[in-house]
Amino acid sequence: MFTGIITAVGRLRSRVEAGPSATLTVECAYPALELGESIAVNGVCLTVATILSGAFTASASAETLSRTTLGSIDVGAKVNLERALAVGDRLGGHIVAGHVDGVGRVARREEVGTAERVAFEAPPEVLRYVAEKGSIAIDGVSLTVNAVSAKGFEVMLVPFTRDATVLGARGAGASVNLEVDVIARYVARLMEGRAAYEGGGGGVTLDLLARHGFVNEG
Repeated sequence: MFTGIITAVGRLRSRVEAGPSATLTVECAYPALELGESIAVNGVCLTVATILSGAFTASASAETLSRTTLGSIDVGAKVNLERALAVGDRLGGHIVAGHVDGVGRVARREEVGTAERVAFEAPPEVLRYVAEKGSIAIDGVSLTVNAVSAKGFEVMLVPFTRDATVLGARGAGASVNLEVDVIARYVARLMEGRAAYEGGGGGVTLDLLARHGFVNEG
């Protein structure tokens, strides 16, 4: 479990393919790494398999490579890092599992004072869980959703987040990992059951979410 509060920025040193899977080597400055511990790399939960000097290796399955950006980002690219939450740590963001739901795309960026408004496009199977003023993890960064539309959503990046994570360098068209709030998943599941009970067919649509006050139509 993670919180979406990035604690370091590392670098993808190498990606060695082994059939449909791959071994990733990630440079990081974390002290006292432990074999088997979990580290979120751009929001993807990976298990430390080997500890190197200033780096670690982790295996990535075909599922992980195909459903996240870890299969396509360039070797040498910077990555957001977060170690797993320890008992007693501050929960400064929101509950993040490190299980990416899909890949989105930066649609546009706009300066608003010292901050930036950033719009993202998201696939329908992810967007159905995104709610205004809810939480979402973008490349592992916990952010608040400011607006939701039929094709995507918007967030605000304050200067600290922009400078301390890789999101500051994500220009229009860049791909990002998206993980929805786990609470939204349960709400959607409950609504599916309610809709089925009421004879609504059991599907969760933007119209259904809007009628129950979870999103604004637009």
